[in-house]
Amino acid sequence: MPMIYLLDVTNRDGVQASRIGLAKLQKTILNLHLDKFGVFQSEAGFPNLKHEANYLNTNVELAQKGVINRMRVSGWCRAVPIDIEDSWRLTQVRHFNISISTSDQMIVHKFQGKLDRESVIKEMVETLELAREKGAKSVGVNSEDASRTDMKYLLRFGTEAKNHGASRFRYCDTLGYECPENMYQRAKTLAQEVGLPLEPHCHNDLGMVVANSVACALGAVDGGVDAYINTTVNAVGERAGNCDLVSVVLALKYASSLKDRNILDPNVNLRHAWKMAKYTSYAFGIPIPINQPGVGANMFAHESGIHADGALKDRRNYELYDFEELGRGEPEIIPTGRVITTGEYGGIKGFRQAYSDLGMEFESDKQARETLELAQYANLHTSKPLHEDELRFIFQYPEQARNILTVTP
Repeated sequence: MPMIYLLDVTNRDGVQASRIGLAKLQKTILNLHLDKFGVFQSEAGFPNLKHEANYLNTNVELAQKGVINRMRVSGWCRAVPIDIEDSWRLTQVRHFNISISTSDQMIVHKFQGKLDRESVIKEMVETLELAREKGAKSVGVNSEDASRTDMKYLLRFGTEAKNHGASRFRYCDTLGYECPENMYQRAKTLAQEVGLPLEPHCHNDLGMVVANSVACALGAVDGGVDAYINTTVNAVGERAGNCDLVSVVLALKYASSLKDRNILDPNVNLRHAWKMAKYTSYAFGIPIPINQPGVGANMFAHESGIHADGALKDRRNYELYDFEELGRGEPEIIPTGRVITTGEYGGIKGFRQAYSDLGMEFESDKQARETLELAQYANLHTSKPLHEDELRFIFQYPEQARNILTVTP
């Protein structure tokens, strides 16, 4: 039975959105949250870039040590051989997605004569073969602007990818152009005729990103292959954003025609949704929309008399799912008196108190001062007080934290 898995791209596609970003430590903490949520693979960054190397290598190490327990750490490259060469030289990343544009719109107006349909396939095949020759454990092949790509050519592109060792085919709805019915049919055709697992990678320019992602995944499953829905936490992403991770899980678990199909990866742990969404909001500095599915402040709020009465009688009158299922329900304590934070200019006494408040004590003054130095460096990257998840990580994994905070390989 084909299944639907989650491949999160917050740390790659999400952070390349205009006006937002994450420090390397924040990306690492987010990977830890994604792992706890049950994401199959995190597209953690660009392994061909020097400034990503230490962070990516450390996250691969965390996966090898079991700190990242199940989730794969992967990287994104252009479908050009030099990106694979650089990735191999700089990092230990061994799971990849390679990407190239396939629509006539982009071949003509983006490449402007540098590539045509034949050379697009040639570039993809050369890059894919090189990655396989070097020992890549998996290589997904991305068709950028697949939604506006001629179907006959798309089938040929996908078949060539499969014949040369691709692990998955990423169907990129790059401009949010698709509609669910068409997406389902094209995905099912690709699944049946190419036979590669499909990755829906959708954007929200027309407001249909979750519907399109689910439709593509269903087309893949009904066509006989697994699907790996590309998501971001809190729907961050270019322009109008990407497919929200929590929303797509809720759709697969509770939508009328899906809730009994049991096609979602059983490792998904929806109870971690609240903590993950809150940390991501803090790290990006972007508030969670009040009406965000699952984690928005109004999701389980009722004011209308009819609604309040109905919800109090039986929550199912106005709630499809329970707030407890998302890890919500515990009161959040906001201190209104003395607060000790720590950062770039923190001193040793305040620093030790901040850790004591987290229930963590240093074995020696030397350990405390070394950890303070790491926290000060981390604060230089984030320019705001360190979140308790970041403080805990620095305390538990100082060597890995030091590597992440060092840019030069």
